[in-house]
Amino acid sequence: MKLISTILLISAMASSSVIFDFKSNSNLNKWKVVDDTVMGGRSQGNLILNEEKNGVFFGTVSTENYGGFSSIRYNGEAVSTKDKTHVLLRVKGDGKSYQFRIKNENSLRYSFITEFKTSGKWETIRLSLADFYPSFRGRKLDKPNFNHSEIEEIAFLIGNKKNESFKLIIESITLD
Repeated sequence: MKLISTILLISAMASSSVIFDFKSNSNLNKWKVVDDTVMGGRSQGNLILNEEKNGVFFGTVSTENYGGFSSIRYNGEAVSTKDKTHVLLRVKGDGKSYQFRIKNENSLRYSFITEFKTSGKWETIRLSLADFYPSFRGRKLDKPNFNHSEIEEIAFLIGNKKNESFKLIIESITLD
């Protein structure tokens, strides 16, 4: 039985494409924190590596001064979505809701987004690419959902319209 489980795990890993894995890539240079301070807000987010080599996105969200969000963005090499239908997030959250955002072109002004809620435990969250809808500055756009052949940018965002601290531990982001 253990051999079958190992074979299934290896097979599943072979079919997925890694977008970013903090354990195998400790270089945070292509990650950027973007908070509501770009428009006068007072939120503050950070991204660090912990001792286990996981990314830790943490900070505070403030609605003061018309603010209310913190995010981290990663601009890496384009990753093909051909034959892929889902994004898998290996995370440990704080029980709060977050957005995961993707762009097929870095130069787009809008992102394709979906929301997920964390449980406070380590979990693999499976997000359907077909469910990512186009949004710009919190408004859903009258455009089709994500249906592109690659991803050039990913982002995590917290903006639950309230003052709160947050912590999201991220192990990896893959396509399946």
